Amino acid sequence: MEQRNNVTEFVLLGLTQSPQGQKTLFVVFLFIYIVTMVGNLLIVVTVVVSPTLDAPMYFFLGYLSFMDAVYSTTITPNMIIDLVCEKKSISFQACMSQLFMEHLFGGAEILLLVIMAYDRYMAICKPLHYLTIMNQRVCTLLLLLAWVGGFLHAVVQLFFALNLPFCGPNVIDHFMCDMYPLLKLACTDTYIIGLTVVANDGAMCVVIFVLLLISYGVILHSLKNLSQQGKRKALSTCGSHITVVVLYFVPCIFIYVRPPCTLPIDKSLTVFYTVITPMLNPLIYTLRNGEMKSAMQKLWTRKRK
Repeated sequence: MEQRNNVTEFVLLGLTQSPQGQKTLFVVFLFIYIVTMVGNLLIVVTVVVSPTLDAPMYFFLGYLSFMDAVYSTTITPNMIIDLVCEKKSISFQACMSQLFMEHLFGGAEILLLVIMAYDRYMAICKPLHYLTIMNQRVCTLLLLLAWVGGFLHAVVQLFFALNLPFCGPNVIDHFMCDMYPLLKLACTDTYIIGLTVVANDGAMCVVIFVLLLISYGVILHSLKNLSQQGKRKALSTCGSHITVVVLYFVPCIFIYVRPPCTLPIDKSLTVFYTVITPMLNPLIYTLRNGEMKSAMQKLWTRKRK
């Protein structure tokens, strides 16, 4: 690999070259990152210490928040630092590590959203068998499958990236390391690899997104058998899940379901699903969930005493 690679570091152009714009974005993204970490870690702590949140839904929600916190940390701090540094560079090894971590947690989170949809299906459509089927052992196994799936997805991305020959230039027109910007710098024909990336990323996003929409469609159709109170609770929960799914998948599909290329809008869309969505998820899940809000209030009251 080293014989085919003359690049030891990459230069990231970031979101803007304007000094004033960089200062503004530094303040904005620092605030977003703080809100993201506080919100997601608060959900994790609340789920762990609250005995009332022992349902499988909250087990998965706690891990979703953990994934969001780590996923954001693999990207946002480096982007924030680059906004105030004159030299915006990242070593080759750090670039590959960021690529791997991004796809590890991103892939695991996508699969976790599928598991959460299945959990809601069992809770609403099979209520009498829900706790028997979704026991602790099954929940742990499903979570492990999400991690394994994310790991395999990230390994594929890393394998292709490590086998790309980079002989210069080394300037990435992005704020992070990702496959399409790296393919643009490779000094070889990347058409076949690009199609593989489309199949690995784009096809996976489309298939899972369609399956999720179908599953939530089935769930919503089955609500006619519930009481009015049950319908309201189920609609609130499913509404939160559907909102998160749409916010996460639509930008990913736009970026990866097309011939391998980079567009100016890609950076803005990447900001949305790597920086904005992890911040919004805690707000979406807590504001629409009475049990979560009540558990947080009890936790806060207990801390103040």
